[in-house]
Amino acid sequence: MDLDSIECVSSSDGMDEDEIQHRILHPHHQQHHHHSEFSSLKPRSGGNNNHGVIGSTAIAPATSVHELLECPVCTNSMYPPIHQCHNGHTLCSTCKTRVHNRCPTCRQELGDIRCLALEKVAESLELPCKYYSLGCPEIFPYYSKLKHETICNFRPYTCPYAGSECSAVGDINFLVAHLRDDHKVDMHTGCTFNHRYVKSNPREVENATWMLTVFHCFGQYFCLHFEAFQLGMAPVYMAFHRFMGDENEARNYTYSLEVGANGRKLIWEGTPRSIRDSHRKVRDSHDGLIIQRNMALFFSGGDRKELKLRVTGRIWKEQQNPDGWGVYTKSLQLM
Repeated sequence: MDLDSIECVSSSDGMDEDEIQHRILHPHHQQHHHHSEFSSLKPRSGGNNNHGVIGSTAIAPATSVHELLECPVCTNSMYPPIHQCHNGHTLCSTCKTRVHNRCPTCRQELGDIRCLALEKVAESLELPCKYYSLGCPEIFPYYSKLKHETICNFRPYTCPYAGSECSAVGDINFLVAHLRDDHKVDMHTGCTFNHRYVKSNPREVENATWMLTVFHCFGQYFCLHFEAFQLGMAPVYMAFHRFMGDENEARNYTYSLEVGANGRKLIWEGTPRSIRDSHRKVRDSHDGLIIQRNMALFFSGGDRKELKLRVTGRIWKEQQNPDGWGVYTKSLQLM
């Protein structure tokens, strides 16, 4: 499909006369960007450690213990069951199935020997979260650490770009620069917007994703998504916002989306989802403004053969009343 056959014309905060054209992305025409900002750092642990002995090696420094608990195959931390060969070489249970029951160190048969001593040593450890260099101050028992790290508020974010399977991860400032420089997304300042999505032959497009738009307001960043897909047997368009931050922060904001023409309108109001939730997860939960294609063409006017759908909206912040009596809302529009 020709990428130039579909366009989105957008304006934001007083830019109605100077409309901005940007392209649509289709699953069959995607660019793949692979970036990585952060890598897992080996945690450091201070304090005195009085651990036991495995074989003839005394385990004193916490760094040495951590090295012993590192799988020699995948280099990840090992968790029970920890396996060992007859010569005492260890590896994790995941890698045991990959090496076809042969020790990767000495090539001897592994069998089903558990390294119970190393598992007991691990129970006595307390280590910092692996995201401590990103600001996490927590320290956990070894076996609780992994669970925490899957939900740690300081863990890096995944790139929210929906047009390709991008592997970039990092903090919000890194991802904003990445979206601007690598994905060339539209960047706008302000909390209101007025976009016009255009497609000359809309009935030929069943699944498509328009270029992401990023808004900066209230010192935060929000991603506006718009796409076409099949909802059951019905072709629909969907627009929704995602918040570039954690879910708890996202709850402080509300957004509205509106489409209409010919004296009719549809309005959606809701809380933006965090980019911790993937684009597909939000789309598949139908958490946004959904317009059936026939309705979108009705709103487009004319002979209903061309999509010219204008989507307007705004973002505002829910704030706690200084006196503690409920909440009040604050919205901001840049002129």
